[in-house]
Amino acid sequence: MKVPCNIVALISGSGSNLQAIIDAVDRGRIDGRIVAVISNETGAFGLERAANTGIHAEVLDHRRFPNREAFDRELIARIRSFAPDLVVLAGFMRILTHLVVDPLSDRLVNIHPSLLPKYRGLNTHRRALEAGDSRAGCSVHFATMELDGGPVILQAAVPVHRGDDPDSLAARVLEKEHVIYPLVVKWFCEGRLKLRGDKVHMDGMTLDSPLQLDSLDETELAGFGVGQAANE
Repeated sequence: MKVPCNIVALISGSGSNLQAIIDAVDRGRIDGRIVAVISNETGAFGLERAANTGIHAEVLDHRRFPNREAFDRELIARIRSFAPDLVVLAGFMRILTHLVVDPLSDRLVNIHPSLLPKYRGLNTHRRALEAGDSRAGCSVHFATMELDGGPVILQAAVPVHRGDDPDSLAARVLEKEHVIYPLVVKWFCEGRLKLRGDKVHMDGMTLDSPLQLDSLDETELAGFGVGQAANE
């Protein structure tokens, strides 16, 4: 009998992507269980989301540590204590050092609100609007030492509308985030998704370019609706 995938989530804030994954687990769409949520911020609403679902949640305040390396040593020790098969960065606003990235190199994923490699880092929606882009979107990728630069797995695009501001564009992109992140977690937990070297493999095939949400078969998307996670 297959053992469900153990998932640890790292958060810093609202945790709406965490909620999307929780919902997909609860609906039986992901063959896994979130065994722990760790936040570096004491007031992160994502901690309440975890507590409401009976998921172990804890705070590791980065301000208590003298430097980034000391924090990461404790963080990786906490993560390892839960024996995760997968670690998801769900709005974790810390740049991780090799102390965390290296041990988790093939099981650490992140979501970023742009169509990578465009607009790594912050203020992605403002930058897309300033550039006059006709499309924006989001990407799920394996996390590496390069900021928002790991191999991209799946992307979803949205049109940029006349009159959009960063907030309106962000809201539309967030709906897509709530679809593609749980979907990638599902694939990983099913053993369909792997990282080999610097290449993403899906169903045994090397991806030459990221998968696109709008090109997926409808059977892949069953149970992964838009807007199921509250943006709080």
